[in-house]
Amino acid sequence: MEGTETDAVSMQAYIESLDTKTLPRILQVCSGVYFQGSVYEVSGSEVCLSTGDMVKIIGTNLLSANTEDISTKETSELPLNYKGMFKMVLEDMPYFSVEEMVELLPVDLKSFHPISFISCHCLEVKGRVVEAGQVLTLMGPRTLVDEMPSVRCQIEGHRGPSSEIFIPLSCRGKFYEHDSGHTYNLEQILSSPRLCTRYFRDIKTTKCGGPLKITPIYQVQAIMSMRKDVVTFPSSLEVDVVDVTEKSQSVKFVTPLSLAEVMAKPPERFPAMAEVVEGPSVPSLFKSPWVENLQKGQRLLLHSCCDSPMVLASTLKSKKAQQHFLVAQNYGGRLRRRPREFAAVYELCGALQQAPNLSVTASRHCEALEEGLDSLSAGDQLDILRNQMVEVQGNEGELQKVEVLVCRRLSEADEDDDEEDEDDGEDESEHELLLPMYLEGHFVERIKDKKKYSLANLLKQFPLPLDVKVATKDVAVRCDPLSDHPGLQLKETVIEPVVLASLASKPGECFQLPSRWLSMALYLTGDPLPWREGQAPKMQCETVMELTEAFYHEFLTQAGSADVLPPPLPPKRITESKTSHQRSESLSTQLDQLTLSNEKKPKKSLPPPPVILEDPPPVLERKPISPASTQPNMYVQTPKKPLKQSKRGSDSDHDYESPNEFLKNAAESVMFY
Repeated sequence: MEGTETDAVSMQAYIESLDTKTLPRILQVCSGVYFQGSVYEVSGSEVCLSTGDMVKIIGTNLLSANTEDISTKETSELPLNYKGMFKMVLEDMPYFSVEEMVELLPVDLKSFHPISFISCHCLEVKGRVVEAGQVLTLMGPRTLVDEMPSVRCQIEGHRGPSSEIFIPLSCRGKFYEHDSGHTYNLEQILSSPRLCTRYFRDIKTTKCGGPLKITPIYQVQAIMSMRKDVVTFPSSLEVDVVDVTEKSQSVKFVTPLSLAEVMAKPPERFPAMAEVVEGPSVPSLFKSPWVENLQKGQRLLLHSCCDSPMVLASTLKSKKAQQHFLVAQNYGGRLRRRPREFAAVYELCGALQQAPNLSVTASRHCEALEEGLDSLSAGDQLDILRNQMVEVQGNEGELQKVEVLVCRRLSEADEDDDEEDEDDGEDESEHELLLPMYLEGHFVERIKDKKKYSLANLLKQFPLPLDVKVATKDVAVRCDPLSDHPGLQLKETVIEPVVLASLASKPGECFQLPSRWLSMALYLTGDPLPWREGQAPKMQCETVMELTEAFYHEFLTQAGSADVLPPPLPPKRITESKTSHQRSESLSTQLDQLTLSNEKKPKKSLPPPPVILEDPPPVLERKPISPASTQPNMYVQTPKKPLKQSKRGSDSDHDYESPNEFLKNAAESVMFY
């Protein structure tokens, strides 16, 4: 079926008359009508063919049947397994020759019951006469009899079949179809193009209705330009098409590819030229400058595909917003280790689990309020040893288990103690400090290494996470974004499948397209490379990709990374204000008891008010601290403010009384009066 727009037919008519042995066929859409108001896809099927589209038909499958009532114009769809039977409606128009009747009647002698007809006139064939009104049945296809095209017919008598006769196709007369009472199922009707042109009645339908037009609906498989997969659509689409197979042999149907599909191509396909069909989603997941160039129509040069080992890195926390990067391990800069900072003891525990032999310096005083646990002063140097569970005395005197971090203090005093311990044979565990996990402070890692490392060597020698600083930037790239930051934390290593690409206008400036994260479509154009054979330019590949904040967290979730969780909150501790309040209540209770115990004694007159002297009375001597009192921490001396000199006398050590002395003086005063 070749032609121009004047020869256009509906898609339904074309598919019905299509001989599948001639596939594939190329069609051009002359007029496009949207199906069910949808422009794109419904249930995975293509439902829109726009004017001018080129379609390559590669296959058809019978899908269902559409029935239309001629009188009411009502339509319905029947499945292929419909069990009803249909009877063909006879034509009222006569045929004027046997040849015309054979050409137009739906005769298929191999599959169906033969067609019957009658003649309005007597027929005389080779001396035999067929009377008018006698029923004739076509029994076979056309054949040659005495070099004349003829058909074999059976003459039905009043008592059944009587004889056969060969009637020439050139025999003329007036012939009408005869009702033979034969019925057809849906499969028989749909498989015959001639039967599909006739009208039928459903013999099981009780309601009165007009003749039915039964049309087969096919599912068409086709290839379209800029479509990734084979598209499917029903043949009932209201579009007009024209067959342009012979005129469009040079037409290329472009198949767009995702980056993952590009990576599946064999290595010998690269380098290759490509064009962007659909750019990455907006907003982009990357902040690198090459992302802005990945627009529709942009020509790219694809160099190769590989699995690139990378490192996830972030800038250190500061007043500025954090930045996150994916750094290729072939990064050309040089890095120095940078001391890590920790804000609590539990962070030290997490770092110890990832890498042993951790040493830190406490830059702030840390006080542990529980008895049996140690405190720290600013400047203390510690070797972190292990974490364990210990029993400490709670606020109410009960023992409770607390997770602590065991450390060793490094100082001159401890070194002297270590020498004495070696002489005395004492256990070294006396110098171990027990720091509760909840203890907050500020710790800085002790690092004496000033060596410059490449990123690959750094990852081989030290575990992650690791804090570093760029000592020498990567001179192989145009702009190194890592050199602008005072410090970076290398979090973890990943393997990312990437496509090495560059702009066609700048073939030497290469960048990496991560196939797992960039959702874009392109196609290989087959154009020649932008350089002469054997004169490929030297490539400079960007090794750093900046990530957006939202994508960074999504990347961690997809990679299964998780930060070290803090330990559970410690038991509630009694604050100093609460302790003072309890002491005040206890003192008030003791005074009340002393007062009540003396109410039974005879009352005496109160003494006259005391005379205020210019010189204050001497202060009672302070009693020594009882042995049962808590000993101060032998390792830490909490800094104290110097006491102001007493105004009452220069020979006084202090200007306050202990609670015990206050109670004793109060009791003696009451007893005296």
